[in-house]
Amino acid sequence: MNKSHLWFVLMTICTVFICSGSCIELEQQAFPIQDSSRKYFKIQVVDRQTGRGVPLVELRTTNNIRYFTDSSGIVAFYEPGLMDTEVFFFVESHGYEFPKDGFGFRGTRLKTLREGSVIIKIDRLNIAERLYRVTGQGIYRDSVLTGHPVPLQNPVLNGQVTGQDSVYTCIHRGRLFWMWGDTSRPSYPLGHFAMAGAVSRLPSQGGLDPAIGVDLKYYVAEDGFSRPVSPLKEPGMVWLDGLLTVKDNEGRERMVAKYARMKSLGEAYGRGLVVFNDATNSFEPLIRSGPDFLPYHNSGHAIGVNVDGREYYYFATQFPLAVRMRVRAEWDHILDPNRYEVLTSLAPKGSNRKDAQRLNLVKGDKAYRWVPAGELIGNEILFRKPSVIKALKKEKQDVHLYDIESGKEISPHGGTVYFNAYRKRWLMITVQQFGEPSFLGEVWYAEADTPVGPWAYARKIVTHNKYSFYNPKQHPFFDQDGGRVLFFEGTYSHTFSGSAENATPRYDYNQIMYRLKLDDPRLALPVAVYQIRDKQDGRDYLLRDGVEKAGRWDLVESIPFYAIEPSRAHKKLVPIYVHKTLGKSGRTLSLTRLRPLPSAKPLFYALPPADRLNENSCIVSLYEYRRAGTGQRLYSIEARLGEKGWIRTENPLCRVWKTPPDTLLLDSKAKPVAGY
Repeated sequence: MNKSHLWFVLMTICTVFICSGSCIELEQQAFPIQDSSRKYFKIQVVDRQTGRGVPLVELRTTNNIRYFTDSSGIVAFYEPGLMDTEVFFFVESHGYEFPKDGFGFRGTRLKTLREGSVIIKIDRLNIAERLYRVTGQGIYRDSVLTGHPVPLQNPVLNGQVTGQDSVYTCIHRGRLFWMWGDTSRPSYPLGHFAMAGAVSRLPSQGGLDPAIGVDLKYYVAEDGFSRPVSPLKEPGMVWLDGLLTVKDNEGRERMVAKYARMKSLGEAYGRGLVVFNDATNSFEPLIRSGPDFLPYHNSGHAIGVNVDGREYYYFATQFPLAVRMRVRAEWDHILDPNRYEVLTSLAPKGSNRKDAQRLNLVKGDKAYRWVPAGELIGNEILFRKPSVIKALKKEKQDVHLYDIESGKEISPHGGTVYFNAYRKRWLMITVQQFGEPSFLGEVWYAEADTPVGPWAYARKIVTHNKYSFYNPKQHPFFDQDGGRVLFFEGTYSHTFSGSAENATPRYDYNQIMYRLKLDDPRLALPVAVYQIRDKQDGRDYLLRDGVEKAGRWDLVESIPFYAIEPSRAHKKLVPIYVHKTLGKSGRTLSLTRLRPLPSAKPLFYALPPADRLNENSCIVSLYEYRRAGTGQRLYSIEARLGEKGWIRTENPLCRVWKTPPDTLLLDSKAKPVAGY
């Protein structure tokens, strides 16, 4: 037998067979690396603004060898034949840009010296700053290869996790509990599909600064791979959401989530509730039900809210993202689907518009109010009333945001809503459906005066080039500097927006953390200017702070327009003041560009009047109307008022942002609960 035949026989014997779920494992012999003395050329890509390493930057050679920076922004370059020579690297990254050279190429030429290093700077286009990868293999691979310090205990593989879907978090028993959906591993193409779990210490309890990283401790099986924390006996993928904590009837803190046992991405076998067993570190079924267990299929992320001294959980329900469901933060309420309340115009018999106006829940010509699910369905089992589920879903389809730059409509897909102490508003971080250039990878920032709204204008903070970044999750317990700095992460995946052939090695199907600084002037968004009817049947105009201070939410008539609040003003805007006078016909209020008194402060800022048309259809002229004989004034963006007796001034006062249709949806009694 010649050497070639012998080699063929040996290779045949060493083949691993997989049959019926079992495999034959062969003893492996370790051979020394022939070139153990080889050294890497260290390339670090940093953000020109901050000097921090940028993850997920592609360096590509002229012969299309692709490298991606790790969470320190490092590539450990070693390529036989390309060492100790000049190599050109194209430099590219989502939301970042490298300068062009004389021929229009975005890249740079480097001398690839062994044991050498170089720092190159890239410009950030995103408002949010990419920090690091939270999950997956090789988070700090290139840092380890080049001897660069790393912050994690397991910098290259943790819990044998190579990929994880959408994250949910909750503070439970003094630690931060993490859970993810479908989880993949290195040993086989299929991982597990019943939620992965981990814990970490909070920054205030000795955990890492969230600007540096998160040290996760996974719940693992005997083989070291992340184990399912919500296994069910019945078939189907298990997805959890609506994660929260509540005290049971014995006063013990319990962690509860809604589960869905999925047949496919859009079809469920059944739904219900699970509760975490702290002895086994697993979720166990608490309530089993049909496919329509709660009014909305997706509970999203729970938000702690105080209403008239009573604690609730509000839910930022997904697809499209909106706060439309709540439940009292009490054990018996959380376990009873009929006690979950929905914000809906599908009010039960006996309700009327006057009641809804008193609650500040009027939206357009519809009266919205919080209604227990049991009243909507006659206290029957919800899945027996699919018509109610369908009607609620249809009612939510008119949820939209508007791009502050273009005025174009945005459909918020998934994300979170939390109160922010710095902005003193409720903030939404959401991904856009049907976005450009990525179908499901454009991330937006918006603000509202109450958790349910009014949501109107948004600013894009992260973009991706034909790549998804879905289900972004803000972490309010990571807020820094009084809420001025916040952190959020999302699932980076080629699914929905890209192709498997172009999937980013190591990063694909994993979580990436971002940081957003809220004092960035680009985040200045128009806020609602409320029209209030006073006791003399006149009108007043106030921003949220003024309405809150005066306790006049019940007198809100409308939102005639949006403008910039004084704390977010910039040089291109003009101040608008309130001037109050007392005449024969009573008190008269007018808005003016002239300061009425030296001590007067602007009510809001707006764009100056202009003759030319705006490309942004949401920017409109604001006119003053006067009622003949009374001196009363009214301010509107309408060229004509339907009501007779009002005379419009010829020239506009200023330019403002129009109120999108059906946006007067408020829940002024909702106050934030600390920790959410």
